[in-house]
Amino acid sequence: MTSLLFFSLWGFQGSLALALETAERGGFNGLELNIRHPCLLADADGPARLRDRGRPLVLEVVTGGGYVPQLGCTPEQHLEELGELLQRCVGLQPHRVTVLTGSDAWPLARQMSFLAEALALAEATGLSVSFETHRSRCLGMPWTIAPLLEALPGLRLTADLSHWCVVAERLMTPDLEPVQVMADRVDHIHARVGHAQGPQVSHPFAPEHAGALAAHLACWQLFSERAEKRGAPPPSFTPEFGPDGYMPTLPFTDQPVADLLTINTAMAQWLRRQFSAMAVDRMS
Repeated sequence: MTSLLFFSLWGFQGSLALALETAERGGFNGLELNIRHPCLLADADGPARLRDRGRPLVLEVVTGGGYVPQLGCTPEQHLEELGELLQRCVGLQPHRVTVLTGSDAWPLARQMSFLAEALALAEATGLSVSFETHRSRCLGMPWTIAPLLEALPGLRLTADLSHWCVVAERLMTPDLEPVQVMADRVDHIHARVGHAQGPQVSHPFAPEHAGALAAHLACWQLFSERAEKRGAPPPSFTPEFGPDGYMPTLPFTDQPVADLLTINTAMAQWLRRQFSAMAVDRMS
């Protein structure tokens, strides 16, 4: 079975129809977007049209005031918002929901009890829900994920290792304990390439970033191999190079050093080649 590839609408300015057209041109299977994305709010019938065309949808749910949570937002406020947003997801019938919730500022014991409550809310919806390893969130620190996963056997993950690169100030590789302990929990992957000093390289196929690309790929292959070993579908992928300070820019002009659509499309095509090569290796 081949992994599904999703087109990220992070930074996308057009309509949902244009996003679908762009995704189909780029060879993506479906779309990933925040449930509060303007193009979704402006087109209530859009998800139904996506389903009619066989294009699955990954929804992002973010609590606490934005992608970086407000420090004053309490666990109870996060949970209330999470419950409301997950219920909105139910009617849209997504392929998957990926959740960014909680805060890394809380003590570990509070993070653990919070995630238990968040997981219960997710399970009650009947949706496929995975929690993202996003910095500033409960799963944003690689060195504390093992006890969280041990305490919460039902917790599934959206792996974005680029965040961990920044937090740990090193590339993530399959030999590291956090990568090993999470490997059987990964259902979805944000395929952005980070480096030891940032969450996004200037271009994943620039030769100076070959080491970072290879490290990420090795981890993604581990997650895919573990899924195959347990008889599960392979993780889905969203090439997620983005704006908002992630893409390096030129000094004085603030112009991005590369085009996001070009990079994300090239990453999708590259991943398809990697999947094909892996399939050939398994058969040989």
